Amino acid sequence: MKRVFSSWNLAAAHHARNLLEVEGIRSVLRNEMLSSAMGELPPAECQVEVWVLQDGDAGRAERVLKKPLIGETSWACRECGEPAEAQFTQCWSCGAYRG
Repeated sequence: MKRVFSSWNLAAAHHARNLLEVEGIRSVLRNEMLSSAMGELPPAECQVEVWVLQDGDAGRAERVLKKPLIGETSWACRECGEPAEAQFTQCWSCGAYRG
């Protein structure tokens, strides 16, 4: 088994696991319940982790998790030309909305 994703956010870890499942990559979550132990345990040990069951699937799993969702593309602000990543709907520089 090999770890391919970790997060403080339980929903993000479940989402990552779901993305892998859709691609036919079997995986498991670890440390789902450790957030309640933070303080007693080091915080770095309490992140939720996604592990693939077959080491050979790790590279493909990492590519799946890094690719943008369907339809998401980077964009440039039409007002100031500042580049922005797909998840943003408003320009950080001038405040114009994506159009």
